[in-house]
Amino acid sequence: MEAPKSEDLHPAAHPLHHSDEPALRAAATFVNRYWVRILAISACTLIPCFWHREIEAADLGSHVYNAWLVQLIHRGEVHGLWIDHRWNNILFDYLLSGIGTLFGLRAAERIAVSLCVLIFLWGMFALVCAAARRAPWYLVPGLAAFAYGWTFEMGFFNYYLALGLSFFALAIFWRGRGWERLIPVAIAPFIILAHPLGLFWLIGACTYVWLAERIPPRHHIFILLGAAAALWGVHRYLETHFTVEALSDHPYWFNGADQLVLFGQRYRMIERAFLVFVLVAIATDAVQRFHHKRFWAVYFIPLQLYASVCIAVVLLPHSIRIPQHVGAIALLTDRLTSVSAALLLCVLGTLRPSRWHFAALLVIPGAFFGLVYRDTVVINRMEDQVVRLVHTLPPNQRVLGTIEPPLDSRVPPQHILDRACIGYCFSYGNYEPGTAMFRVRAMPGNPYVLSSYDLAVEMEEGDYTVTPQDLFVYQVYQCSMSGTELCIHPLEAGEDNDDLGVHPDE
Repeated sequence: MEAPKSEDLHPAAHPLHHSDEPALRAAATFVNRYWVRILAISACTLIPCFWHREIEAADLGSHVYNAWLVQLIHRGEVHGLWIDHRWNNILFDYLLSGIGTLFGLRAAERIAVSLCVLIFLWGMFALVCAAARRAPWYLVPGLAAFAYGWTFEMGFFNYYLALGLSFFALAIFWRGRGWERLIPVAIAPFIILAHPLGLFWLIGACTYVWLAERIPPRHHIFILLGAAAALWGVHRYLETHFTVEALSDHPYWFNGADQLVLFGQRYRMIERAFLVFVLVAIATDAVQRFHHKRFWAVYFIPLQLYASVCIAVVLLPHSIRIPQHVGAIALLTDRLTSVSAALLLCVLGTLRPSRWHFAALLVIPGAFFGLVYRDTVVINRMEDQVVRLVHTLPPNQRVLGTIEPPLDSRVPPQHILDRACIGYCFSYGNYEPGTAMFRVRAMPGNPYVLSSYDLAVEMEEGDYTVTPQDLFVYQVYQCSMSGTELCIHPLEAGEDNDDLGVHPDE
């Protein structure tokens, strides 16, 4: 990306609209003026979706595999599996199936993921624009890095898509006029189809912005205290009505920048560099504006929104087990930091831009993407091994797998087995049907997948004991101290599925 021009760095550069101009008209004018730049940024941002043979993003392999199972169910080629017509946690899967019908699942995976990345990227961009009242082009490298952060790499694409749509909706509500503020209501059904957590965040943020506009700034502390009290109430309700798991790590690790920590502790250097940049940039800007009347007002609402999400990270549980769902709503704390990352970028967007900002936001994301490329190359090669291994078997066999990440990685490679089985074998331990939280469901005794979520978890951990009803079934396992060499062997009744696995980090 070219360095920003001097007019790009001016505090009032590229205002999206004047106070008397409708937001949508101003946005259309903005897109018409900068469409070449927008296309160029979009193309550059999508490079990680195409730099390997497969997109390595944890649960993505499971999503694509289950889209293939849906095709088999529709064609009547399998029995004991059925489709639950859900109203949430499904939009990305609908995209995969719809595009897959036209172009095949391999192309659908690229197209659907690319679409999600662009929605998330430009949703964050729109939100920063709403907070800053200008288009801060110098933040684009940082936006791109967070678009490929932990939520993306975990493959939580329904949630990821819900957040991208919610960012657009909040930006429209924040700066919209009149009927424009009803547009988020029209977007809300799509957010719910993707993931309800996106709607909960949107309602809370819109309420906060609405109140902050109507209450004098000196009283905004009471809005923040009210938000904290509401979150405490949610905390107490969840704690007394559901089985919850508290956050085990220190909350300060979950500040938004943790989205940049992926495949090992070496990413902590990227996280810390970004946090140092944020603190220095804010301090420098505050010193420069100190003698200006009410200089702090430009930061106020973005900082309050960021603080409220940080409070949510502290108060809300790490996971929630709901009685009607076998699986839990897991990793809630980690998911929330995608929101705090976007709000941290909103705070940066309110600063007076400088060329050193742009330089820092080239170097830090550049180092991040370099590490991501190196680590996903390794996973891609492991997936190539799995494809070769399962194709040594006769077609339509059942295959289990226990593929553990390094001890310091936050991203599991387990679901490379799911994608490797598409069109050839059945990933017998796939977790989705047993959770009752996805569209493919399994009846007990079906020959394609374990119908119990608890048994699927045991399989992933290598503790599943094979029964005579499971035969014939095969196990993909790590067979070297490096953890990157994989082997396959037939399992016998009474054998724990990962008895032969080598896991040096245990």
